[in-house]
Amino acid sequence: MAGFANKQVEPGVLARARRGDMRAHAIIFRTFSAPVYSLMARMTGSTHTADDLLQETFVEVIRSIGGFREQASLATWIRRIAVSKCLMHLRSAWARRTTLFRDLGEDDRPYEPAAASDAAAMQARIDLERALARLSDTSRVVVILHDIEGYTHREIAEMMGKSVSFSKSQLARAHQRLQRVACVAIRAPVEREEVER
Repeated sequence: MAGFANKQVEPGVLARARRGDMRAHAIIFRTFSAPVYSLMARMTGSTHTADDLLQETFVEVIRSIGGFREQASLATWIRRIAVSKCLMHLRSAWARRTTLFRDLGEDDRPYEPAAASDAAAMQARIDLERALARLSDTSRVVVILHDIEGYTHREIAEMMGKSVSFSKSQLARAHQRLQRVACVAIRAPVEREEVER
């Protein structure tokens, strides 16, 4: 639950939101919009798509908050809605077309996280985001859900309508590809140094 950890609203805010209080809705949006956006940008590999899905997610949150039964935390409930919106988008014909255009060269910059205090840490995060962007949509989603968001293979399989072994094999293949990308990234600066000598 990476970016959702320690995110919560007061019980009074939740009660007011259930009654349709727009100020309470705004508090919920301000509290959870950053981690939702970050999750969506990583899952879709597109900041433009994340913008659209962020709006769709919070429309759904506000529309459904009256039915929120508090069996899990509000953060968990909102995260589940966000993941569901991403998966629905990635299954759509529209997403397959945009992925095709992106692969053909249409520029949609991969998600880059906000500035970190340490330049080396920031570069590592950017490199990771670029490596994730090179994975297929399905592999990227499985990596993010499992390695970053902490979902189990069983939960991922249920969300994606696939088997547990499908989730495990997608994760294994994605890890192999990420390792190859990391090796190439490490080799490139070393080769440049040797040429410069």
